[in-house]
Amino acid sequence: MYEPALEEHFDDFARQRHAARFGMWIFLASELLLFAALFVLYFGYRAHYPQVFSEGVGHNARAIGTLNTCILLLGSIAVALAVNELRRSRTRSAVLLLAATTLAAIAFLILKGSEYAAHLQEGIRPGGQGHFFLEHQEPGWPIFFTLYFAMTGLHAIHVAVGGVLLGGMTWWVARRRVGAAGAYRVEMGALYWHLVDLIWVFLWAMFYLMGGHG
Repeated sequence: MYEPALEEHFDDFARQRHAARFGMWIFLASELLLFAALFVLYFGYRAHYPQVFSEGVGHNARAIGTLNTCILLLGSIAVALAVNELRRSRTRSAVLLLAATTLAAIAFLILKGSEYAAHLQEGIRPGGQGHFFLEHQEPGWPIFFTLYFAMTGLHAIHVAVGGVLLGGMTWWVARRRVGAAGAYRVEMGALYWHLVDLIWVFLWAMFYLMGGHG
């Protein structure tokens, strides 16, 4: 059974775990600030072009967005249960739950990719490029879809990173039979995934649900 090594600059494992969690929370806060700035930009432009943003939201595939929300939420539940199982030294079930979260990341990216492909076929590209914008010449349209591609694309990169991270943890836990002592390292991956999930809930509302004029 794997036992984490105590680093030289820590007196005990409790302080080492606390430092790891503290560092992770600082990183997550910086990510939140990045997306918060983009949220402010979105709502600033939405205030200028309420009609276009409302129609743009209606143009997106709400069913796919909602399905992706369910997938990420199920992934969050699975990774939280995986951490709990590791704390009980139930390695096998933890591996299965981590693998399920990794599959959730893959499923999300496949669905998101299919949605991007549909937009490209319609002639919708970032920066107002494509024949769609010849038929929709109001100035808000290029802004809406540029924000859409930028924000959901940045989020998709985070999902991909989370999938690689949790896939690596699945392999690590399976090979090293990580038990309760190493569970805090998997907890770092779980925190990252919860952040990815939280950000998507906001994006889902902004780009798939808020179809009213405002």
